[in-house]
Amino acid sequence: MKFGKEFASQMVPEWQEAYMNYNFLKTLLKEIMIFRQQQSRSQDNQVNLRPQPLKVGTLKRRGSLFRAFSGLTSRYGMKSPKKDKEDEVILVSAMHTADEEQGEHVHGQSYQTFFLRAAEQGSEYEIVFFRRLDDEFNKVVSFYRAKVEEVVKEAEELNLQMDALIALRIKVNDPAAVTPFINERNTGYPLEVIHEEQQEKGLDRPREYQMASLDVLKHVKINTTAESPLSAMKSLFNSSKSDLQFNKNEFRDAKEKLKQAFIEFHEKLRFLKNYAFLNQLAFSKIMKKYDKVSVFFPFCFWSYVSPGVRLLTKLLVQITSRNASDAYLKMVEESYLGQSDEVAKLIERVESAFVKHFCNGNRHQGMSTLKPNAKRRRHRVTFFVGCFFGCSLALVVAIIVNMHNRDLLKSNGRTQYMNTIFPLYTLFGFLVLHMLMYAANVYYWTRYRVNYSFIFGFKPGTEMGYTEVLLLGSGLSVLTLAAVLSNLEMELDANTKSYSTLTELLPLGLVIVVLLITFCPFNIFYRANRFFLLVCLWRCICAPFYAITLPDFFLADQFTSQVQLLRSLQFYVCYYGWGDFKQRNADKCNNSDVYDMITIVIAVIPYWIRLLQCIRRWWGGQDKTQGLNGLKYFSTIVAVVSRTIQTQLTQKELKAAARTFKIIAGSTSGVATIFNTYWDIAMDWGLLCKNSDNPWLRDKLILPNRSIYFIAMVNTNS
Repeated sequence: MKFGKEFASQMVPEWQEAYMNYNFLKTLLKEIMIFRQQQSRSQDNQVNLRPQPLKVGTLKRRGSLFRAFSGLTSRYGMKSPKKDKEDEVILVSAMHTADEEQGEHVHGQSYQTFFLRAAEQGSEYEIVFFRRLDDEFNKVVSFYRAKVEEVVKEAEELNLQMDALIALRIKVNDPAAVTPFINERNTGYPLEVIHEEQQEKGLDRPREYQMASLDVLKHVKINTTAESPLSAMKSLFNSSKSDLQFNKNEFRDAKEKLKQAFIEFHEKLRFLKNYAFLNQLAFSKIMKKYDKVSVFFPFCFWSYVSPGVRLLTKLLVQITSRNASDAYLKMVEESYLGQSDEVAKLIERVESAFVKHFCNGNRHQGMSTLKPNAKRRRHRVTFFVGCFFGCSLALVVAIIVNMHNRDLLKSNGRTQYMNTIFPLYTLFGFLVLHMLMYAANVYYWTRYRVNYSFIFGFKPGTEMGYTEVLLLGSGLSVLTLAAVLSNLEMELDANTKSYSTLTELLPLGLVIVVLLITFCPFNIFYRANRFFLLVCLWRCICAPFYAITLPDFFLADQFTSQVQLLRSLQFYVCYYGWGDFKQRNADKCNNSDVYDMITIVIAVIPYWIRLLQCIRRWWGGQDKTQGLNGLKYFSTIVAVVSRTIQTQLTQKELKAAARTFKIIAGSTSGVATIFNTYWDIAMDWGLLCKNSDNPWLRDKLILPNRSIYFIAMVNTNS
């Protein structure tokens, strides 16, 4: 893999604009190379105009003069010969600047490169190159310095929180403890962000500090109250601040939250360290390329010269190259980007503090938590995905052949089959389709380096890849198609005047199997993901009583697209509970007013959950625009109710009332469609920005092909 692709693949997506623009600098080098080639061709044309061109044989004979030089030894060793100041190409200088954009006098350095051969022909290309190179380097150094200052402040905050946790642990273990508390065995603060001067001076005596004064508990508020509908109701009617009870549950919850903060902070430090390394490597690569491009040899006669002349030519090009990379890379190494070691020190301190306070001194356990191993793709998963998809295709062919041979499409029981059995199996069709779409999402998230496991809050190493999702979807499709193949009876049994009980209970059996796997407490079938799904589902049901997180409203949004799936579940309950499944009679369901009312409620539930989530976010002050978002879902609820009532009235042949509700349904559906379309495209996706870098889209695009976004807009409108 070329360095440009490797460099892009290792970038942190959120910091992508802060990295060196390697491809842009390569285009500037190509312009320099094109100019050199044109200059070389003009010189070659002048050579060709001479009356007596150089013969090939003469080149071979003259090449023998250089046979004494074997090329196995070097007169200058491994280094190029020293050059005088007259041979220098660039001069790099550092200028002290003050950044007052944020209202603070933050002093830093700005680097500027002077090209010393401006009188040469074509030097304007190289001047532009070094000017853009300086801009990129100053951008990288400024961003890195700002991020280092940011993580140092975060480390100080973590240090204070660690002191509070230690004080809470002391109070829990010994409620009678009083302040100040001095731990004579401790040799420093948890992170040791401050107190570096004694270490730099080389003092050997152990340091003793006052640790974890219990007075810190009076100045901090530790939110250890477990979220539940009951606690939400208490906080709603009782706004008074609850004091700490200093029990073990509070300490355990606070420790888990602080542990997660340490893990995220360590990951940020590793990203920052990798940022500095990648940019230094990129500047080294681009300067090496400049050294190669800066001296261009006319290689048009390359095939006519002897091997000795070729070797000598390569050595001469290497010796006479401008070799500007040494001076520039020396500046890079001596800059803040190369000399700063705050990030490395913070990583060491975070690791030692994490191992000591959260892993009982077990470094192997601590490092495996801070640096989890990359999830390995299992070949057996890929094998079974292909196997299940092949079986699904074979079952589809078998169903088609069976229907054709038995002429089932012309059978008298086909209408009854489509009204009763087909809706039962559509439930699994919606599930499989949803899994396939989610697998496609995971695939593109992985391909374009979207850290979805961190965004959704999956436990590291437990997130499902697209192959695992495809495995579940294909496995469920095999079971469903096998049940459909065994349940293709269209006619009643002549003896019993009913259908086979075993085959009629197959759809219900599949539902029971899916539910048992979903609620299985054993560590099989991706237990961590199943538990995560159930927790998010419970939080969606109790939407107004929980703080809304991204997985919660993401799952609720998925349910708004699966209203038919919920109606299929409703039909399951009615068909097997009150209907005569042996006779395939669902008249009690279709002719019941209660069933019709439940149908309306089922259709409204997903949008009602999203409405409650928007109200909770608006009430909590997280986002004031959620009030308008809730109004969008309210308009959708009105449209869904009016459309459902109009459909039911049409089926009951109540034409006058159906005509009235048709007008209401049309108007409310139009308003809801316009509202939803604009909100999804403009607010959720951030598109339709006229003055953005990408016209009518947005400034930052994950997908390289912009037409995909316009296709998505059209599909949303349709």
